[in-house]
Amino acid sequence: MEIPAELARTQGSAFVAALPARAADFLKRWELRRTGPAMHGMCALVLPVERADGTPAMLKLQDVDAETAGEPVALRVWGGDGAVRLLEYDEESGTLLLERLDATRDLSGVSVRDGVSVIAGLLARLTAAPAPAGLRRLAEITEAMLDETPVAVRSLADDAERRLLLDCAAAVCEVAGEPGDRLLHWDLHFENVLAPLPGAGGRAREPWLAIDPKPLAGDPGFELLPALVNRFDEGDILGRFDLMTEVMGLERGRARAWTLGRVLQNCLWDIRDGEPVPAPTSLAVGRALLAR
Repeated sequence: MEIPAELARTQGSAFVAALPARAADFLKRWELRRTGPAMHGMCALVLPVERADGTPAMLKLQDVDAETAGEPVALRVWGGDGAVRLLEYDEESGTLLLERLDATRDLSGVSVRDGVSVIAGLLARLTAAPAPAGLRRLAEITEAMLDETPVAVRSLADDAERRLLLDCAAAVCEVAGEPGDRLLHWDLHFENVLAPLPGAGGRAREPWLAIDPKPLAGDPGFELLPALVNRFDEGDILGRFDLMTEVMGLERGRARAWTLGRVLQNCLWDIRDGEPVPAPTSLAVGRALLAR
């Protein structure tokens, strides 16, 4: 089995070395037949397969960590309503068997405004569900961010960037006491929304479905940033923000604060990774929302 070079680089030799045997094990265990070349994301190898009854599916091979552990939990809660269906799951290895979607059709192929509308509509449905017990909680993530911020900002050379991050932290402090309890996808951007395959009669069961959740329990306002920075347009930040909050039925003040929290989270990651400055897109969103 050919392992994509990028996946080998990001996941390390132990994960890669185990993939052929793991794939063979689950192909046999779940009575699957490979039907196409391997695909991959940042942390998983995905094999197009067919079940014994001829149903097309995708075998997803990944390690279990803090992010991936919640994926099957969220997919079971959603039950295919707005998200890809989970068909099988092995808890020990983190291996999933998923509904096959059309990997050639994501929201990159539609207009930005239509794509943002689709994401907002999906998020409105997905975050309507209460988060089950055991998921990572926004409350804990927020506490850790606020603790890290005072030290992290000292590494920034630019006074304006330091002030921006401190202002983001101040905004988060205003809502930190009410972190929310909804089931969040956390990473719903344009490439994490795919079209289903046609079913009986040539019709798909929904126009678009979410994939690859990294679930949290928290406030839906923490979901907006990916759709604000994907296919980025600095002049459209507030337009996208207003569209998403309207479709999702969010109170804009709270959504603004939690989006600034997401900006803070991304900037802290950049600082932790040794970047000289945080991502310009994150800074631009922060400036636009703080100026409102």
